[in-house]
Amino acid sequence: MSTPPLLPQPVPSVQAPLNWQRVDFISDLHLDASEPATFDAWAKHMAHTPADALFILGDLFEVWVGDDTQDPFALQCMAALKTTSQRMPVFFICGNRDFLVGPDLFNATGVQGLSDPTLLDLGSDEGATHTRILLSHGDALCLDDHDYLAFRAQVRQPEWQAAFLAKPLAERQTYARSVRSASEARKQSHAQDPDFAGYADVDTQAAIEWLKAVDAQVLLHGHTHKPAMHDLGQGLTRWVLSDWDADAQPPRLEVLSWQRTQAANTTQGLQRLPLSV
Repeated sequence: MSTPPLLPQPVPSVQAPLNWQRVDFISDLHLDASEPATFDAWAKHMAHTPADALFILGDLFEVWVGDDTQDPFALQCMAALKTTSQRMPVFFICGNRDFLVGPDLFNATGVQGLSDPTLLDLGSDEGATHTRILLSHGDALCLDDHDYLAFRAQVRQPEWQAAFLAKPLAERQTYARSVRSASEARKQSHAQDPDFAGYADVDTQAAIEWLKAVDAQVLLHGHTHKPAMHDLGQGLTRWVLSDWDADAQPPRLEVLSWQRTQAANTTQGLQRLPLSV
């Protein structure tokens, strides 16, 4: 096991106003022009959710090569983000596929970028449960995935990103296609390998250490595509968001929602809301 990543001091936080009655969390939609049904489901939810705030925890896009993109599909996604952010706060943590999302996208859409991790303090009404949720994409805590963590350390360096973004857009797009093709090839290889034990998961002890360090009860993340609620003991839980795929059978389209009126229940107000296609 690798050493758990150090938390910044202090950990950035979002203080939710008490008038937030519902908060939605989504991640790993991997939006791509080749999968229009998933985009349509996302756009419909963005337009109609009754939530008071929305948190996107990474990998909204299958790939993002820079905010200067002129790809029509990317611009369509940005338009949906802008429309939603005009009626409620929308927050974004970068994932491993869209770590190059930057200030130009945020400025153009009104979306608020967050550090990974960020503490969401939902507060409490008088006498009610005080809910604190630590938000992350989750990839930094997959400590057994040594090759990926080495890659992550490289591409999160400001120098690497500046050099990559200085390349012509067409060159960046070609690189992104090659990365995606390699990823798909690995998936196919693993699917045909009976000895493959599965992708690395979030390290339990590291998750506990993060939660204790910020006095939060819940770690909420995506990345692993293994939706579940893990009891970590000591009143701590780890909730994993689902990925989205409208073409799967059955479709995977799920929002994790927090509702203030349910904050005192055993799931601390969190519930999964599968969407219809």
